[in-house]
Amino acid sequence: MEITKEHKQWLVDFNLNHPLVIAGPCSAETEEQVLKIAHELKNSDVSIFRAGIWKPRTRPGGFEGVGEIGLKWLQRAKAETGLLMAIEVANAQHVKLALEHDIDVLWIGARTTVNPFAVQEIADALQNTDKIVLIKNPVNPDLSLWIGGVERLYNAGIKKLGVIHRGFSTYEKTKFRNNPEWQIAIDLQNKFPNLPLICDPSHITGKRDMIQEVSQQALDLNYDGLIIETHIDPEKAWSDAAQQVTPATLKQIFIDLKMRKETDENAEWNKEMALQRAYIDELDTKLIEILGKRMKLAEKIGLLKKEKNVAILQNKRWNEILGRMILDGEEKGLTEEFVLKIYKAIHQESIAHQEKIINKN
Repeated sequence: MEITKEHKQWLVDFNLNHPLVIAGPCSAETEEQVLKIAHELKNSDVSIFRAGIWKPRTRPGGFEGVGEIGLKWLQRAKAETGLLMAIEVANAQHVKLALEHDIDVLWIGARTTVNPFAVQEIADALQNTDKIVLIKNPVNPDLSLWIGGVERLYNAGIKKLGVIHRGFSTYEKTKFRNNPEWQIAIDLQNKFPNLPLICDPSHITGKRDMIQEVSQQALDLNYDGLIIETHIDPEKAWSDAAQQVTPATLKQIFIDLKMRKETDENAEWNKEMALQRAYIDELDTKLIEILGKRMKLAEKIGLLKKEKNVAILQNKRWNEILGRMILDGEEKGLTEEFVLKIYKAIHQESIAHQEKIINKN
């Protein structure tokens, strides 16, 4: 798969001097609600109006969208405001109805991305379409699955492609509704630099008061756009009320956001940047050397355990290390979340090295 500048041309064609903004309610609830929000967003930085027509819920019994009738409301909103319209599609029938109602942007949701059969069905239904098609990351942190979804759309001849980063589900409690796992999106961005990358701070945070913070982080990481759930009366929204903002709040968010340059031409600045990066490269090399030495020691411990038939996992010792490292990390300005992530990875690698030694004949 070769993602070229052609696949990003749809974004360039908007001719914006700011990141792309997609906004609108989590769910289309009534025609009046859709039209009111669309008109509020018309004279702002918003280029694309979004609304959920079919709402996949984790469990049955909740509001699952108004269905096909909502597409007619979007047609009217488009005619009255000139905004492009975007909806989520989860199967071929959704695609058929979206195309019949001239929806401009279709996105594949996180629950659908995890199912290659469903993504292929949608790709087949969209074969060679000139619509903009975006694919959200899968619910679980799986870069290959995300790329696989893009590949299926690419192979269907879709030229106007993009991805939406909406965060990943986790059993661990964090301040986010869906943990961003920024590195996964950055890895995708580095692999396919011509693939437009849009951040969904609404689903990452689950809380309207955190949307500004996460939106800024996305812009600092050179994302191409934002998709933010916006409702005329968020507290009374029929779905995901806590993460939606008013049109007025959305406009203020974009006033407060700081747009970053990709680089700077100043010679002194570039010289200092190169120097600091050289220091980082040197430290990174030392980190790998230290980790390699640590794993050699883990292997020696594995030999000692093998000699006396002792279990690999020693919970008491592990918890002591973890507690000490969290305290040491705090003293050096490192968050507990970061230290836990690093040391869990180190611990898992140590166990793998010991298992290799113990199981070796």
